[in-house]
Amino acid sequence: MRALFLLLPMLFLGCAPKQPNPPQTVERVDIKRYMGTWYEIARYPHSFEQHCTGVSAEYARNEDGTIKVTNTCYLHKLSGEKSVAHGEAYAVEGSKGAKLRVSFFWPFYGDYWILELASDYRYALVGSPDRNYLWILSRTKTLAPKDRTYLLRRLEAAGYERKNLIWTPQ
Repeated sequence: MRALFLLLPMLFLGCAPKQPNPPQTVERVDIKRYMGTWYEIARYPHSFEQHCTGVSAEYARNEDGTIKVTNTCYLHKLSGEKSVAHGEAYAVEGSKGAKLRVSFFWPFYGDYWILELASDYRYALVGSPDRNYLWILSRTKTLAPKDRTYLLRRLEAAGYERKNLIWTPQ
């Protein structure tokens, strides 16, 4: 079953060698404001999301301060079979919420770095320090053209390749 569509990257993200020049994150993230639903606008290709459309992530605070993560996608087409993965995340100490560690398969955790975040939390650019993972996220299923242009410039400035993006049908 494709419910594991976000399981495999956690194995690789946690084991990836540290880059000598990792990308910059935002200065601070208000975790309470970050909670809720995010829609995947674009991503780097990965086997764990192969055939996924209509991808979304739901973040909710657990009583112990960790974050419950529920990722959902539809296989092959928006009316396809629904695939859901449940995980947990926590903010890295000292990162002011800009760096999370996420696990969909304990004890393996992956890096989830917030590289750009709109002041009103309408969009986010998320990546990994090795630059192998990248997502453009939005609170809505579409992204305003000016926001898209800005994020494409921002990801390139952070050392990511625009040509590697897959635009996610929503």
